[in-house]
Amino acid sequence: MLLYLVRRLLYVIPIGLAVSAICFSLVFLAPGDPLSAVLPADASLELIEKLKADYGFDRPIPVQFGKWVARAVQGDLGISIATGRPVNSELARAISNTFVLAFFACSFGFTLGLVLGFIAGYWNGTWLDKVVTSLAVAGVSVPHYWLGMVLVIIFSVFFNWLPATGMGAGGSSEWAWDWEHLQFVILPAVTLSVIPTAIITRTVRALVADILSREFVTALIAKGLSDRGVFWHVVKNAAPTALAVMGIQLGYLLGGSILVETVFAWPGTGFLLSVAIFQRDLPLLQGTILFLALFFVFLNLLVDMVQTLLDPRIRRT
Repeated sequence: MLLYLVRRLLYVIPIGLAVSAICFSLVFLAPGDPLSAVLPADASLELIEKLKADYGFDRPIPVQFGKWVARAVQGDLGISIATGRPVNSELARAISNTFVLAFFACSFGFTLGLVLGFIAGYWNGTWLDKVVTSLAVAGVSVPHYWLGMVLVIIFSVFFNWLPATGMGAGGSSEWAWDWEHLQFVILPAVTLSVIPTAIITRTVRALVADILSREFVTALIAKGLSDRGVFWHVVKNAAPTALAVMGIQLGYLLGGSILVETVFAWPGTGFLLSVAIFQRDLPLLQGTILFLALFFVFLNLLVDMVQTLLDPRIRRT
């Protein structure tokens, strides 16, 4: 186990370099000038050259990449072109906001997905299974940004029950655990949880149906094991695969929420990434992508470790 953990940690180095090289290269292929966000329309040539020198854009791209990697290893992701503030501070604030949104989306999506999956799996082939499966297919098929706009129209415009955008009154970006702030997270959390709920439901449903059809379950029932005992055997056998799927969906919630956060103007990493793209804020864009990629790598490693603890049959060497 220890050797496997060390090897996986060492894999982070080439993965991080590959991701950083790709995102560093791709942003330079996009049209537009990254300094256009801070330069006035009538900027002089001297001012343009000075800003390029300040941000290092006057050097060859390989040199820029090497300097950026060297700073990133030390925890310095540079300065945002649009705001003039360190990327680390911009990213830290956005990460905390995204974790708040992901917490509620995970709590709702994972719980509902597991419950619906077990219900459909236990009553496989019945009308209940067909209803749950249909809902899961619809959940996977519906674009979440479209669903978000529909929820805003219904609950914010028509009924005026919930706020449409932001995470606090008056455009506040500071979170607090009170109803004034909780009402802002309901619509984006529900929207963001729909796809993970559907995927987890379908996965768990297939797992449970397959496990219940195996011979060892029939033997347990024949020996007179209670329904609760059979249920826990099913849970233990389904847990590793279900956990892996939930880990992937958690990574999706944190890194793939750009459209949902943009629709609801939720100031998280997705919204930050959207702003960085439109403003061509290269340091902010590169730093955000690097963080999300490395987070996903470490999340997969954590899921692998927990899988081994849940099921000793899975050997990590």
